[in-house]
Amino acid sequence: MDSTIEKQVNQRPIQLMKPTAAIEDQAWSVDAVLSLFELPFNDLLFQSQQVHRQEFPQADVELATLLSIKTGGCEEDCGYCPQAARYHTGLKATKLMSTAEVLTAARAAKQNGSTRFCMGAAWRSPKDRDLVKVEQIVREVKALGLETCATLGMLEAEQAHRLKDAGLDFYNHNLDTAPEFYGNIISTREYQDRLDTLEHVRNAGLKTCCGGIVGMGESRRQRAGLIAQLANLVPYPESVPINHLVQVEGTPLHGLDPLDPLEFVRTIAVARITMPRARVRLSAGRRQMGESVQALCFLAGANSIFYGDKLLTTANPEAEDDRKLLAKLGIRTRGEVESSECT
Repeated sequence: MDSTIEKQVNQRPIQLMKPTAAIEDQAWSVDAVLSLFELPFNDLLFQSQQVHRQEFPQADVELATLLSIKTGGCEEDCGYCPQAARYHTGLKATKLMSTAEVLTAARAAKQNGSTRFCMGAAWRSPKDRDLVKVEQIVREVKALGLETCATLGMLEAEQAHRLKDAGLDFYNHNLDTAPEFYGNIISTREYQDRLDTLEHVRNAGLKTCCGGIVGMGESRRQRAGLIAQLANLVPYPESVPINHLVQVEGTPLHGLDPLDPLEFVRTIAVARITMPRARVRLSAGRRQMGESVQALCFLAGANSIFYGDKLLTTANPEAEDDRKLLAKLGIRTRGEVESSECT
């Protein structure tokens, strides 16, 4: 990491984290994951496509919609995030949306073909009065027949159980990056805090949606370290969102050299091989990729996308453009496959 990048991320010290119990068994060592990254590109995609076809013979793509139900004003200092109150990004903080507003968006998402509805709130962790409101929202979205997912920050064990009882299916809590790079990006919470929340989520019987962000100035080995952390969670996440950094002016990571698009495709392929049954999702940054890179990502094993015109606070490819691209590639959606199986 050069001095320019260090200055942009406030010269936060690297925090070496102790391995968790889940990682000590080393089902996937960092070296083993790195060896996948370093395969010739075509060989890597050949391997990932074989795994993908074996685990997902229909080769469908899941459509998920993400709604920011409470935007901005977050007390954390995540270097990539325009919702952090300390950064001057022009983003206006909002209060928690009403149940009626969320349901209007959820009905539209379902009508447009989404099967999972994800709700994000810019909190370090939810307060009890907020969680009561979120529980009601989850109940009513679930009643529409959608899978429900929420990302609300860190959770205590009792909070995770409450969300499960309300009907939540998935909880999203990303690891963001490799343990040894984490301190360069975030200082307001520890890596172990994230692992603790994931443990609470699992113990409550919720499924996990957990991935990370690439293109934040990390090395290839550190990208391999992120994938190794995810793959060695017991069990590994059912959903793995892989985000390409969206650089927002006013955040510490604005101005970095962008990640090579083919390196992003490699990351998707490695995630598919190491977590064969997961839904590997193209998330933030998809707008900048263009159709050709997205097509390579689907070939590499991506089988979920965030679908709609906005991803929390950043633009996302228009829904109509997504439908055209999937049609052009001859890829059916999860909803289409499930509908055909029921007839």
